[in-house]
Parts: sequence; C-alpha cells; structure tokens
Amino acid sequence: MRAVVYTETGPSSVLRLTERDVPEPGPGEIRVRLVRAGVNPTDWKFRAGGMPGGMSHPEVTPGQDGAGVVDAVGPGVTAHEVGTRVWLMLVQHGQPHGTAAEYVVVPAWKAQPLPEAASYDLGAALGVPAVTAHRALTSGDVERLWPGAMEGLTVLVAGGAGAVGNAAIQLARWAGATVIATVSSDEKGALAVAAGAHHTVNYRVGDPAAEIAAITQGGVDQVVEVAPAQNDDLDRKVLRIGGTVAIYANNGGDELTLPLRATFSKNLRYQFILLYTLDDHLLRAAAEDVTAAVAAGALRVGETAGAPLHHFSLAEAAAAHDAVEQGAVGKVLLDIAGS
Repeated sequence: MRAVVYTETGPSSVLRLTERDVPEPGPGEIRVRLVRAGVNPTDWKFRAGGMPGGMSHPEVTPGQDGAGVVDAVGPGVTAHEVGTRVWLMLVQHGQPHGTAAEYVVVPAWKAQPLPEAASYDLGAALGVPAVTAHRALTSGDVERLWPGAMEGLTVLVAGGAGAVGNAAIQLARWAGATVIATVSSDEKGALAVAAGAHHTVNYRVGDPAAEIAAITQGGVDQVVEVAPAQNDDLDRKVLRIGGTVAIYANNGGDELTLPLRATFSKNLRYQFILLYTLDDHLLRAAAEDVTAAVAAGALRVGETAGAPLHHFSLAEAAAAHDAVEQGAVGKVLLDIAGS
C-alpha cells in the first residue's frame, strides 16, 4: 500500500510517500480502506517537533482523522462488518501509523458509522474538530448534545471561521443554543453565518463586548475559546455569573494571566481541552453525539456550510501540511481513493 511517513521531525519536506505492507487487524481492531483523510494543525505540529510525542516511534504515518470502508475485522470485533462506511478519530494517537495511507488498522471503538447520506469528505472532516467542539460545548451546563440540550443557552464561539469553531457553531445550533461568533473580517463572518451562527461580531471593530452584551440577556453561558491570552478580558466581561470558558488552543500567546478577584467574583469555570489526554468515556460520548448530528444532517462541510474544502492527493501530503500551517480557511483533505 502507499503511505506517507517521516522518520525525523522537521519541515514538511521530511514527509515522503513510500510503499508499506498492508497491516492486519489484531484482537479488537479493524482495518479500514481509506477514501479521505483530514489534515489538522496537530498533524504538522507533531511532525515539526512542536508537540511532545512527535517521534514516539521510529517511523510515523501522520493523520488522526479519516473516512473509508471497513476492509477486515480482528478477533472479538462485533460492532463492525466488512463493507461498513466509517469515520475515524485519533488514529495516530497511541500508534505509529495514521490516516495518510491507503489502509490503516485502528481499535474498533475509534471507528464510528458514517451514514449513507454523509460524504467521505464530511467523514474525514469530523475527528479532531468535531470532538474538540463537543468537549468544549459539554464542559459547562450540559453533558451530552441532542436537539434541545442547549435550549435557552447562549454560546460564544471565538474564531467562528476555524475548523473547531465551525463544528462548534453547527453542534451548538443543533442542540438549540443561540450562537454568537467572533470573527476578524466580513468574509469570515459570512462563513460563520453559513455554519449557522445567529450573530457575528467583528472583534476588530468598535466595542465587541458592548455588541455581545446587546445581543444577550444576562450574559453568555459558554465560550468556546481559541485565543485565551488575547480574549480573556472580553470573555470575562460577557460571561454570565457561573459561565464557562472552554479553551482548546493557544492562538495569540502562550501565557494567560487572570485578574483573580474579577474572575472568581463571577464564579467562572475554565475548562482546558486536549483530546490526547481526555478520558475515553468523554471521547466515546463525543463520537456518539457527533454521529447522531451527522445522521440528522446537522453537520456539514463545503462552502455552503462555511467550511471550504481544499483537496490534495496523497503524494501532495507535504503541501497539505503547509496549507494548514499557513492558515488555510476551511478543511484540508487528502484524497486517497475514489469515493
């Protein structure tokens, strides 16, 4: 099979396309013939050596997310059958080989059914963004997402045009929340609206805190935060008493300083999120809810969903990594096989 690998961390040029044996599933595992693979910021950060564990194995095939068809099942697997369409999450985590390959073997629980109406593009775009968004949305007043679960709540999504922001908008809207997205331009505002945001606020213009306060009654319940070092003052101003800030990235700075009295006087909660250290029961809950949202047609990709798609061939994996590193708006995908 064809697979993209690297044997040392560094720039995207360390990636090379090679031939490897098709892997065999062991107990509790399945093999998936991949059609699409998603590329996320975490992929290039591991490859570049910017995150611990980038070279935890002598050879690494990058890629946490993907979609394809179950090709073989190992002993003890009963939840999947050969020929089942699936979407994958956290594939390379804990093993050397990820989704930038024609076949991959994964623990069966990391593969979720992909409804027939859902494209492989959508399946490969779920994973890291959607599971992160789910954890962010369920770190406050609700534990699971379903229609009506967030009815009456207001969610502020920082960076509404990003991949996690896009997923958070769609999931929060599906769950019944009123969604406000902060954006840096009219173009990104249009993407957030396409994703389903009820309101957008350009944080570079005027007084965003006053604008958000005018939209809400009593403040925001939940913030999905991508840039806490930059946005904490804004978040604290607009959150209601007892609100939650869910932080999943460090855009805009690595250090966050909190004014203690102003923060604890509102009884705020701060939830930090990294999928690689998240308890399995939270990952499984997210996978179930995301799959339900997909089945309901509540999660989409493409221009009309505010998530433009950027397709690269498997041989162009380095260019795909570069596109993500350079801030491509939307979702970067590797086309591995015809759909």
